[in-house]
Amino acid sequence: MNRENVIPEQMQKIVDRAGYVPAVRVGDTIYLAGQVGRREDLQAIEDPAEQFQAMWENLRIVLAAAGCVFEDVVEMTTYHVDMSRHMDVFRLIKDQVFPRGTCAWTCVGVTELAHPGLLAEVKCVAVRPG
Repeated sequence: MNRENVIPEQMQKIVDRAGYVPAVRVGDTIYLAGQVGRREDLQAIEDPAEQFQAMWENLRIVLAAAGCVFEDVVEMTTYHVDMSRHMDVFRLIKDQVFPRGTCAWTCVGVTELAHPGLLAEVKCVAVRPG
């Protein structure tokens, strides 16, 4: 199996701290670990809209490091704390940055994520164009 870790330079700090890689490429398929909206110091962003914007930007960074763009995502799962409270703003931000109707999407409500203050996390699978 041809397997390659994908680690954008600006995410080395989280790799060192948490011990996982942002993505793994196997052939033309990229498996992306969950991305969240955090500051450079790895703390959650308090404002929901800013946190969701940062989450999508972090996903974009990992996709780019793997040679992909949002349109290459074929499957996506989002996890939400207090989903009904934040879904309207989440969808608003998502629809501004992520192309609608281009992938399978599963949306899951959870009680908490890995770090206090995180409201959403996105993980996905992309296929590198070819």
